[in-house]
Amino acid sequence: MTATVTETNLEGLPVRRGKVRDVYDLGDRLLIVATDRISAYDVIMPTPIPDKGRLLTGLSLWWFEFLADITPNHLITADVAKMPPPAKAHAGVLAGRSMLCRKARVFPVECVVRGYLAGSGWKEYQASGTVCGVKLPRGLMQCSPLPEPIFTPATKAETGHDENISFEKSCEIIGNEAATTLRDRSIAIYKKAAEYARTRGIIIADTKFEWGAVDGRIILVDEVLTPDSSRFWPADGYEPGHDQPSFDKQFLRNYLDTLKDWHRTPPGPVLPADIVANTRAKYVEAYERLTGKKFA
Repeated sequence: MTATVTETNLEGLPVRRGKVRDVYDLGDRLLIVATDRISAYDVIMPTPIPDKGRLLTGLSLWWFEFLADITPNHLITADVAKMPPPAKAHAGVLAGRSMLCRKARVFPVECVVRGYLAGSGWKEYQASGTVCGVKLPRGLMQCSPLPEPIFTPATKAETGHDENISFEKSCEIIGNEAATTLRDRSIAIYKKAAEYARTRGIIIADTKFEWGAVDGRIILVDEVLTPDSSRFWPADGYEPGHDQPSFDKQFLRNYLDTLKDWHRTPPGPVLPADIVANTRAKYVEAYERLTGKKFA
């Protein structure tokens, strides 16, 4: 286990800090660094998860290669030795958790694909029989598989929660052609990834993608199919009708839901050691099952 990284500081480079990533602007390129911060309910917890940034980066890199036949992506290199001098100067911190990427014009729509009825989709279905305007068959249970994966976009909120929208609304925001391309590619990626993951004992219930444009070409950006952006369930214990155990941060959310004195607003609570260790173990298991590699 390496030293925990909660924040990076590269001298002389403008930085934007997200919930997990420190993003450095290098002109026509970005240096994206995944820290060990973890958020839940849009609140960054004060306690990091050791190695989380390396796990997210390693899994994204593996998926980028696996999905290369479907879409290009923003990755230039993850080798710090091939990065600009400011990055090389911090190789000890950045190794394994950073990607030098093309700077893209990011589409302001989260591209969510759902293969199972869970989370906010389950809540909406109970109320209206739909998910993001998509009418679904009657009689589905919580965590039921859907007849076909569905595209359920969301607006990207700078603060607060993203808001689910219809496909038609996404067309209004980014245009019919772009929205159709993002929908079709997102579903294609989900189908290929979900089929593969089943062979590794993991159900990908849903996931979200981010897309951008570079020189008129649409490319996959940010992370892809990680425990932070996806709902992973163990296939051997799957049973619809209730919440599933998971390999993602749902474990952390479930713990937070037991706290009577925290109301999903900052600051987040300090996490107990066992919650930290178990969260890390779930991320490690997801990485090792999907990649077939031992995490070190």
